[in-house]
This record gives sequence, C-alpha cells and structure tokens, in this order.
Amino acid sequence: MSVRVVARIRPLLKQELEKDTIVEAATTASEPSAAPSIVRIPNPKNEAEAFSFQFNSVYDQQATQQQVFDNEISPTVKHLFKGFDVTIFAYGVTGTGKTHTMRGGKLLADRGVIPRLLSSIYRRSRKIEKDTEGDTKVDVAMSYYEIYNDRVYDLFEAPEKRTPAGLPIRDNNGKTVVVGLTERPCTSLKDFESLYDQANVNRSTSATKLNAHSSRSHAVLCVKVTQVTGNEVRVSTASAIDLAGSEDNRRTDNGKERMVESASINKSLFVLAQCVEAISKKQSRIPYRESKMTRILSLGQNNGLTVMILNLAPVRSYHLDTLSSLNFANRTKKIEVNEVENRPFFRTAPKPESKSGIPSVPLANRQPLRPKALSHNVVPSKEQAEKDKIEKPVKAFSVYSDKPKTTAISRPGHLSGQGHPRTAEAQKRTSSEAVPTINRPSKVLKSTVAARPETMSQKSIEELIERKVAEKLAEQALSAKLPAGTEISPDVQARLIALERRVIDQESARAEGLQYLLMAKQHTVRGEEVSALKMYQLALPYFPDNQKLAQKMLKLQEKINRKEEERRPKSGGGVPLMADDGDDDDYQPDAHDQDDEDESVFDNHQRAKPPCSQRHSADSDSEDELAHSLINTGPDQTPRSKHILRIINSRDVAQIRLLKGVGAKKAEMIVNALCEMDDEIRHVGELGRLKGVGIKGVERMREGLAGVMA
Repeated sequence: MSVRVVARIRPLLKQELEKDTIVEAATTASEPSAAPSIVRIPNPKNEAEAFSFQFNSVYDQQATQQQVFDNEISPTVKHLFKGFDVTIFAYGVTGTGKTHTMRGGKLLADRGVIPRLLSSIYRRSRKIEKDTEGDTKVDVAMSYYEIYNDRVYDLFEAPEKRTPAGLPIRDNNGKTVVVGLTERPCTSLKDFESLYDQANVNRSTSATKLNAHSSRSHAVLCVKVTQVTGNEVRVSTASAIDLAGSEDNRRTDNGKERMVESASINKSLFVLAQCVEAISKKQSRIPYRESKMTRILSLGQNNGLTVMILNLAPVRSYHLDTLSSLNFANRTKKIEVNEVENRPFFRTAPKPESKSGIPSVPLANRQPLRPKALSHNVVPSKEQAEKDKIEKPVKAFSVYSDKPKTTAISRPGHLSGQGHPRTAEAQKRTSSEAVPTINRPSKVLKSTVAARPETMSQKSIEELIERKVAEKLAEQALSAKLPAGTEISPDVQARLIALERRVIDQESARAEGLQYLLMAKQHTVRGEEVSALKMYQLALPYFPDNQKLAQKMLKLQEKINRKEEERRPKSGGGVPLMADDGDDDDYQPDAHDQDDEDESVFDNHQRAKPPCSQRHSADSDSEDELAHSLINTGPDQTPRSKHILRIINSRDVAQIRLLKGVGAKKAEMIVNALCEMDDEIRHVGELGRLKGVGIKGVERMREGLAGVMA
C-alpha cells in the first residue's frame, strides 16, 4: 500500500485578501459530485496555465477539524488495535497550519488530530475490555520528544536539565529507537491532556515575520498500545509528527539564532526530499542517516500505515513555496509501504516444581550431554563390572592413547588382541565405556589426568607473560600520582594577572570599536549618512592607524556636503525653520515644538541643548497634554519618530528589544498586537495607544534614540 496523502487548504488570515487566493480544491471530471481530490494552482510564469495535483483527499478552507479526523485518521485506529503501526505527519511551509492541524486549540471544536486520536484509542480500548469481559487488558503509554538543531531532546525534561548533545539514536530490529526516552503511562484522557500540555511548554517556539508562533523543531509523539490476553501480548505504536515548516530567510528577517534554527530545519526537510526522490527513482542508496528526522521517520521503510497531511496556504505570497510542497507530496504518494502486522509474543509461565524439589517437566526432549571421562567418579558395582567384562573387551589403552604417558597402568593378563586394529563399532564408545572397567577406577583417572601434556607452547607462554607485564605497567602508570607543579612566586603571579587584564581590556576595547563600526554600517544602509559619520568618529579612537576607515569617513563627509549644497537652493526662498528674530510676535513655540524643530534640522552636527528650565517644564507636563501632543503630530514627523515607527512596523522582536524600556515580553506583546491589527502604525499616537506601551513608553523610546540620532 502506498502512502496516503491528504491536502488541506487553510483559511485566510486577517491581513490576507480574498482576491489574492490562487489555490483551490476541485473534483475529477468523471465524478463531479464526489469529494474534492484535486488541487489547482496557476503557473507562476503563465497565469493562463494551471497545474493540477491529484491526491487521496483534498479539504478546502471550510473544512473542520472533525471532518479531517473522521475521514482520514479514525479508520487507522482499528488497524492499530490489530497490531499494525500507524504514522501520521504534517508537512508544509511555515505559517500553513501544521501545528493547528496536529495539536489544535483549547476549544472542543478546534481540537487537532492528536487529542482526537487519543480519545478514539481510549474509547476502543474500553470497548475491547467490555466485549472480552476483562480477558483482554489494554495499556496506553506515551513518549514525546523534539528534534531541535538535529539533536533529540525529551520534552518531559525541562530545558535546563537537558544534555547539550541530546539523546542518542539506535537501531533495534529494523526500527529506530531513541535511547533514554521517558515513557509515561496514561490511564485516561485527562492524564494524557495534562502530560501533553506540560510537555508542549518545553517545546521550542518563537515569533518570526511570517508566523507569530513558529515551531522551531520537529515534534514526535509516540503512543504505545499494549494488549494482554492471557499469556499473549500484542504491542503496536502510533506516531504523530508535527514537522517544522521550511522558511525563506529573505522574507522572515530572522536574527542570528533564528537563522541557525532555520538552516537546521531546511536541511532536514531537504534530506527528506532527497529520500523521497531516491525512493521514487528506486535508487540503491537512500540517505536516511544524513538527518535524525529522516532516520526517525524512515519513510518507506516502516512497516505500517502512513498518512501525510499536506498543509497549503491559499494566497499568492506563498506561490512558489506551495508549488514546491505540491511537487514533494506528488512524489511521496508513489512510495509503497509494507503493511506488516506486529507478531504477538507470549509470556512464559513459571515451571511448577514437585514436592521433592525436582521439576515435573519430562526430560525426554532434553539434549544429551557430551561424554566425558572425568564425569564418572563413582565406583561401579561388582555386578556392573562383571557385565562389562562379558559384553565388551577391556581396553588396554586410555582415551588419550596418542599422547605420551608418564606412568604405566597395570592391565589384566588374560587380555588379548592388543595389536589388532579397532573396528568401527569399537571406536564408537558410550559414556560408560570411556573409563576402563577395573576395580580401582580412581587410580586410573588420576593417571589419565597426569598423562595429559602441556597444551601451551613456549611462544604462547611468552606472549602471555608480555601481555600481563604490559597490563601491570599500564595500571601502575594510571594509578601513579602526578608530580606537584612548582609554585609561582607572588611577583610573577601579579605580573601574569596584570598581563591578563591588559589583554582583556584590549579585547573589550576592540569589541566596542567593532560595535560602533557595525552601527555605522547599519546607518549607511538605511541612508542616514550623518548618523553613520558619527558612529565612524566614535570608532576612530579604537583604530587610530586605520587608513581605510579615514578614507571612508572622508568620502561620507563629502557625500553629506554635496547633499547640503543640493538642498540649499531649494530651501533658500522658504520660511526659516527657527524664528530667531523677534518680528513675528504671533509665533510662540513651546518646549515640545522647540525639541521637534531641533530634531528636524538633522544636518547640524552640534545641537544646542535646551535650557534647564525647559527640561523641568517638560517633565512637569501632565500625561494628557503629552498624549495630545503625540496624537496631533501630522505627517511631518521627526526622524526619531520615523525611526521608531520603522522598527515597530518591522515586527522584529530582536530590533524592538533594542529600544529603551522594551524587554522581551513587551516586544512579543507589541508583535502580537500588530498581528491582530489590519494596518501598520502611522504615527506615534497609535503606538502610545497600544496595550503595554503607553505615552511614557513612547517617550522613553525617543529618549533612547536621542544619543544615536544626534
């Protein structure tokens, strides 16, 4: 049976428009009244041409969680209880609804595949126990882990208790097993939900520009179902995998840490695509071991039912990513999977013992032991000796007749035929014939043992002695104490400490200079030449002999001068920015207008500091007046306000945290508020009205940018 592929198109988000929809579900021409099974998407190079992809089932934007589960996942539960393994995994780019499909929400109607699967398992287990009148007992246990940066971590373990290397992976009877994984028993659905919610807190998630709650790892939930009927035990496993979505870093604006996570996610998904392509082309080598995710998933090698849920975004902004996901799913549906039932094993009952302590099991089927001469150390009776003398001739030689003998053994004088060769019947001796039948067998046994020569040669003895000597020397070397180091004088110690501090100071100073250079580069990219020149000037003392830095500052100064010359004729006939003369009596600028005008003249290198009286009056203004002044700012905003709005509208948590007075929680709160809004923030008044920001928060952001924008 091939892998069952189910496509699901997610609904539109708040910021998405209906006219941008390009993905639609359609039915086949032969069965127009049947359920949709085709996904149509236009060709990105030619809008008049459309591509069609046929799958087992296709669900449009109006499909509910209950419909997806009842039609696709619920039929696999009966196979699970018949001993088959079931694998369910969600695939798609970031922001297409994979986690919502697998995990779902808190409401009953929004529950995903995993909670509904467990609820169905518990219902069926109770039905089996009731139908068999308690003869069959069903136990359910779960394990939950994630693959983060190609390392496996147990989600039942807190992040601070994890080992950096993660858990190792081993192969056991053709199945991939995670060593050291915690397995928790779940007796009811309530126990499962509490454990599942507790483990999801430890999963790695963060906000990106495309998804406010992006999964940064692949999550694997394993549900182990054990059915016990008498001595028969049947074990089957259901695996639900929520894969992380592939990301286009040109659109996500990820930071350094997010870029590392994104590279690991994209690499594992790329290896998965390579495995699918190798299987479809029937290649001899399939690169499962190049990624831990593909090694655990083992697509095409696991013996059981496999269901793939392909999540798609309907809008044009995901056009190329959606087309790539459809091509991957089209190759996946051709993979053949063997449906092999897990064989039950039987418990071995303890063997009953008789009153005498001897097991009552018959010994007829027991394998006979090899005959040994030394095993007969019981003196035979006279009747048995007489019987042996009559039935067979007594041997005049020992068992080891080809070996040199050290002692002579007396034999009875009536024996004859010693020089005749032994026949085939004489060569085959039973265990009772291995010892010469004489009246004193103990003496014969002692002489036989003494007659055995030394089995070790001279060379083997020498090698044994050398090996023992080498082991003894190695043991002494390991147990020997290291010689104590010579003590360092206090003067030398002080000089070493001073030298270490000097090196640390030089490194910290160089790092601070590099930070200024980085900020200058960022200002240059944004087109803020004056701020970039200021950063280069701050970095110059850390690199005094750098000619390249001096040339860059000179070119930047020339560029600023050229812009001033180009701007001067345009502003020559206009009204001056500052009302320095006292002719215009109607113009009475207050403290806030004076600050905004000083900031608008951005080309001046030195700003005149406002008098202390104005600063005190600004601090004593009420919050209502300050809010009124921020809300009434027109389209001509100050550079600081524009810079703050640019950072806020970027929805980058890392950049928002750099603003003064904004921490990690407040930055995430601002990003969540922006995701709920239909439009971007136009002015600082709207920013002040955001939950958790306030007017004072906006002023702190502006004060933090005062030194940078000066």
